[in-house]
Amino acid sequence: MASFPPNRDNDGLVAKPRPGDNAEPLSVSEISQLLKRTVEDRFGFVRLRGELSGVKRAASGHLYAALKDEQAVIDAVMWKGNAGRLPFRPEDGLEVVASGKITTYPGRSKYQIVIERMELAGEGALLALLEKTKARLQAEGLFDESRKRALPFLPRTIGVVTSPTGAVIRDILHRLADRFPSRVIVWPVLVQGQGAADQVARAVRGFSSMAQDHPDRPDLVIVARGGGSIEDLWSFNEEVVVRAIAECSIPTISAVGHETDTTLADFAADRRAPTPTAAAEIAVPVRAELAAALADYGARKKRAILRPVQLGRERLEARAERLPSPGALLQPQAQMLDELAERLRRGLQDRAGQGREKLGNLRLVPAMLTRGLREAQRSLAGVRLSPAAVRKPIAEGRERLAALERVMRSLDPDTVLKRGYVRVTGPDGRTLTDRAEAAREAVLTLKFRDGDLAVSTGDAPPPSSSPASRPKPAKKGTAPAQDDLFG
Repeated sequence: MASFPPNRDNDGLVAKPRPGDNAEPLSVSEISQLLKRTVEDRFGFVRLRGELSGVKRAASGHLYAALKDEQAVIDAVMWKGNAGRLPFRPEDGLEVVASGKITTYPGRSKYQIVIERMELAGEGALLALLEKTKARLQAEGLFDESRKRALPFLPRTIGVVTSPTGAVIRDILHRLADRFPSRVIVWPVLVQGQGAADQVARAVRGFSSMAQDHPDRPDLVIVARGGGSIEDLWSFNEEVVVRAIAECSIPTISAVGHETDTTLADFAADRRAPTPTAAAEIAVPVRAELAAALADYGARKKRAILRPVQLGRERLEARAERLPSPGALLQPQAQMLDELAERLRRGLQDRAGQGREKLGNLRLVPAMLTRGLREAQRSLAGVRLSPAAVRKPIAEGRERLAALERVMRSLDPDTVLKRGYVRVTGPDGRTLTDRAEAAREAVLTLKFRDGDLAVSTGDAPPPSSSPASRPKPAKKGTAPAQDDLFG
């Protein structure tokens, strides 16, 4: 652009039009708009590669950052709609490729790029983002082994978060049917592409939010996907998925990709399976093996129960063999009995011989008998029996007998009959003392001092009494005697 030479004659405090100049001065806003249109027309679509710096997300949802390389920096802005569709979380230090247009910001006299699409600059940048996200989540404790829970031994219901049309769900169902048929609830989701991470997170949280008594609440959740590249599996590296798995109240198995594939979901889950088929093998045991184990335990239990019996029988047989026979046990006693019998026989014979010999030596003569008689008479004459010694025991016996007689008379129930009392007896002669007991008998006997009187307690006529106990006839003009006591 050509420059005008200075005109010293026109320099002054007030701007004056120059000769031959018909251009009015432009305002700052006007020149800013001119620059804006010029830049946007020239750079309406550009793709820039650079490192993100100063990334921040405003409360409105807009994303602000700067793209830089070794020699230059350009401000960048990404509006809320485009920022919400990013498949990754922008962070400082990430190398990205941003597509958009260059524009100016008149408020600060700056130029900037309005990003419409942002991608990571190659697989290296993707891995760097993965490592940063992993380090940040690991620092929060989401991958700690202490958070891992044990899987249920035999889950009744298994929830599977995967695509309903892929081969993964068929492999899982087939493997479960082979090992231990279980109830499976599939939560269909996208496993790749835009929105896949949000769907997987919502599915995991949906299973976790079910009530404990809900009939469809699974005992185990499997998050599964087939193999693929790191871009295909990126949804399972998203923070929203990792946090949903870590916060799930149900034990989870991550089965994403093949054996060599690793995602952040594997670190957050309670158990990692190398393949979806392996996840089904981890989830349930083999029913045939369980049946065989139960049969083995039953046989071991039976053997354990019978073993003491067998050992006891063996010990009993061994001890019985060592026991002597009954004949051998009785032989010493039988021999001793024979010896005692022989000694008794010899003793009786000796005693009889001695008695016979003593009797033979004894000679009975009248003088000897007379002497014994005189000695007995003298002994009898020396014994004097006084009358008091005989009367005293007789008097004591008579007093005891009189006392017993007095007690007997006082205890005799018929003694009080002389004073006007009557004793009531039943048909069996038992004395009745209660009115209720007497009312249950149809006929009662009243014992007076001079005889018995039979009466009835109801409508039954009393039995005929003996002449001694029959009551006297009533006099003329008097009412007949009332025999019914309770009528």
